[in-house]
Amino acid sequence: MFSHVNQTFRMHKAMANPKLEVLTPANSQIIFIDQQPQMAFGVQSMDRQALKNNVVGLAKAAKVFNIPTTITSVETESFSGYTYPELLDVFPDHKVLERTSMNSWDDQKVRDSLAAAGRKKVVVAGLWTEVCNNTFSLCAMDEGDYEIYMVADASGGTSKEAHDFAMQRMIQAGVVPVTWQQVLLEWQRDWAHKETYDAVMKIAKEHSGAYGMGVDYAYTMVHKAAQRTAQQHEILAAVPAKVK
Repeated sequence: MFSHVNQTFRMHKAMANPKLEVLTPANSQIIFIDQQPQMAFGVQSMDRQALKNNVVGLAKAAKVFNIPTTITSVETESFSGYTYPELLDVFPDHKVLERTSMNSWDDQKVRDSLAAAGRKKVVVAGLWTEVCNNTFSLCAMDEGDYEIYMVADASGGTSKEAHDFAMQRMIQAGVVPVTWQQVLLEWQRDWAHKETYDAVMKIAKEHSGAYGMGVDYAYTMVHKAAQRTAQQHEILAAVPAKVK
């Protein structure tokens, strides 16, 4: 009885404020906006290589959890260049939705892709934060009634101030700020979910910096797992130099 009442209370609470719900593989979709070299050249809000690492890690996470994924680009041939190959290789069968507008919401293909997923929670990773991310998020919330989860460390702006104030602008409008690893671990939620455990650990090792290094260390030094290399390498014992 109490359990049923408590469950009903939580359901009504979530309906009143759906942003209280944790992101799950069943309730969310993701869009990558303008992850292209010319756009990355202008990013000054964080290290560009770290940004690209985070984008690819997030993409791999979306693939592991079968998250409906939209990839869109702007003026590829005339200005921005091709979407990162590392991102496209994660989704080899995906079409890239080309646009002319800075605002992805202005393109019908993008709207149709989001609608086809049938999920209102949209995770966003794009360039630049203050332009394409900002306009898309505001319009998608206003006109499409979507919830936007902005991946702050898989998005970048033309300066730290541009990124930070764009994030503030969106947060004040109702966007939820997240990080890429936060999204990964919300999707995983429980280490008892063994069907995705190994894949999540692989992503962490490859893309999560010190956390991934720590996982590698624990696997090999504590649990005595094999090294994570394509082939095993022989370690030669130390040999003191001869004294002349």
